[in-house]
Amino acid sequence: MDEDALAEELRQSIGELVRAVRGVDTMPPGESAILGFLARGGPLTTAELAQRRGVTHQSAAKSVKELTGGGLVRAEPHPSDGRKHLLHITDAGLARLQGERAQRAHVVNAAIRDMFDAEERERLRDCIGLLSRLASHLTEK
Repeated sequence: MDEDALAEELRQSIGELVRAVRGVDTMPPGESAILGFLARGGPLTTAELAQRRGVTHQSAAKSVKELTGGGLVRAEPHPSDGRKHLLHITDAGLARLQGERAQRAHVVNAAIRDMFDAEERERLRDCIGLLSRLASHLTEK
C-alpha cells in the first residue's frame, strides 16, 4: 500500500469511527463542541467559538442560545467591550459534557471488549500514541 493510500484509508477509518461514536450522543454536535471549547479554554465570546468551530457567527449564536436557555452556559458582560459577552460553562453544562463523554467511552469500551482479544487490545493501545503524535503534528501546521 502506498503512502497516499495509507493516509486515505486512515482518514476514512477514523471518520467512520467518529461518526459511529457520535451516534450515541444525546445533544447536537455543535452544542457539545461549544461545551468542550468552554470547558477546555475558559470563557470565550460567541465570535471566538464560531472561529474555533469553523462556523458562522449566526450558527454559533443559535447553539449558544440553546445552551444558555438550558442552563448549560451563562453569559456575562465582556470586561473591555460592552457589546460582547463572555460565555462560561455552568456546573450543569460540565456535568452534561462529562455525561456525553462517559457515554461515548462506554460504547467504545464495550466494542473493544467484544471485538478484540488481549493481544489486539494491546496493539490498539500502542496505536494511540502514534495517532496522538500525528494529530499534534497536523494541528501545528
